[in-house]
Amino acid sequence: MSEKETSGDVSMVEDVDRSALTNDVDKLPEPGSPERVLAERKLIRKLDMRLLPTIFLIYIMNYIDRNGVTTARLKGMQEDLRINDVQYATVIAILFASYCPAQIPSNMILNKVSRPSFYIGGCTVLWGLTSALTGITHNFAGILACRVFIGLPEAAFYPGAVYLLSRWYTKKELALRSAILYAGLLISNAFGALMAAGILANMEGKRGIRAWRWLFFIEGAITVVVGLGSMWALPDYPHNTRWMNTAELRLAQARLSEDAGEADKDNAEDSQWQGLILAVKDPKVLIFALMSTSQLLGLSFVNFFPTLTQTLGFNTTVTLLLAAPPWILSSVICCLNAWHADKAGERFFHIAGWWWGVILGFVIALSTMSTAGRYVSLFLMAFGYVGFAMTLVWVSNAVPRPPAKRAAAIGFVNGCGNLGNLMGSYTWKSAWGPKYHQSMGISFGALVISTILSFIIRQMLVHENRKLDADEKAAMEGVNRTRVEEAARLEGITFEEAMERRKGYRYLY
Repeated sequence: MSEKETSGDVSMVEDVDRSALTNDVDKLPEPGSPERVLAERKLIRKLDMRLLPTIFLIYIMNYIDRNGVTTARLKGMQEDLRINDVQYATVIAILFASYCPAQIPSNMILNKVSRPSFYIGGCTVLWGLTSALTGITHNFAGILACRVFIGLPEAAFYPGAVYLLSRWYTKKELALRSAILYAGLLISNAFGALMAAGILANMEGKRGIRAWRWLFFIEGAITVVVGLGSMWALPDYPHNTRWMNTAELRLAQARLSEDAGEADKDNAEDSQWQGLILAVKDPKVLIFALMSTSQLLGLSFVNFFPTLTQTLGFNTTVTLLLAAPPWILSSVICCLNAWHADKAGERFFHIAGWWWGVILGFVIALSTMSTAGRYVSLFLMAFGYVGFAMTLVWVSNAVPRPPAKRAAAIGFVNGCGNLGNLMGSYTWKSAWGPKYHQSMGISFGALVISTILSFIIRQMLVHENRKLDADEKAAMEGVNRTRVEEAARLEGITFEEAMERRKGYRYLY
């Protein structure tokens, strides 16, 4: 931990300056009291009704736009653009070359700007326009350029949305909300396949334009409309959201202060660059990044899911229709898994356990080419994303303060993790089809590695909690006095009372 971060730290409650006990706001109802429960329930309901549907819809369009090339390939895109299999793999991979490194600075910017609703909404409009422009490309260079530029604004969304959720929800509310967000991705694989099936089947030759081009035009236009609407619907931060009153904003800030024992705000020394340095120095963040990279390499089949479904032997329309059910079921299980994780306060088994379902799917697919067996394996493979939905939630829980560090950590982990997708773009070669034994073997090994790394993180957090259990003064180590004072002010309590509440903080593992 840096000198800047620890300069204001509090080691013992006895050192408290008694003048800090005065507060300039009235005391909120006690946590757990009927008045407080009712007020929080109203606040969460109001937030849920606007924030969750908006980010869910954006994420649907995010993955539909990103994976449009995988469905367009089924209707002649590769032949029309005269690109070979290696070039097609490059088209898939090049998006991650811009998407991955852009996530860290994007989240640093998001933590700095005062209106995340405009930032995320604006980025949504930009990638929608770029997606639509993909429909006018005529060669490898053109589609490659579109894929590079679609990755830049897309980098703002998923890590940015998880960070925005972490600025509003407590650690035991975050998993379910993040799962609802991620269900947008899972549904997009289903909804995108169904939308593509309709467009590719009915738009061929309309106005002299190939159906795969119409696919990009229509999907990109929808995304632009969604992005414009999200600028109005999304909240900003708990201190400046336009459609909440002063009492609601104060309660939103106080809830997060009580959850971690510190105010969820950066101090003067917590610059965006300092937050990145703190994140990179934290060994947990580095292990999370490696774990996420291995995980997404193991789950990289998602970029080739229509192609894998095509190995069942049906025509294009039936193939796209069959690709939908695994993702619909996965989205339901994703939300149920996160709901239970929030109730249990557990993370490791709710994340890593699903990877072994994917491994079972690989075993089945490696053992048979029967239609029924291969289709069952596709369901099991899709279930792997149930675990991935909670990865950044776990990062947020393990790196709670300061927000600048948390924002950088989320961007760093997801940015590095998507290098797994980049590598995975080259592990599902057409030459290895239709069995794809080599591809599944690589993914199998990657998921084993990610399981080991996630277990190491779990044990690190268990060790940290044992230290806190054994010595309550250890809970005060590294606590930033300024954020505790702000927590006391928001809650309308004394500094000593805020410090006592801080002792109850524990990591979720």
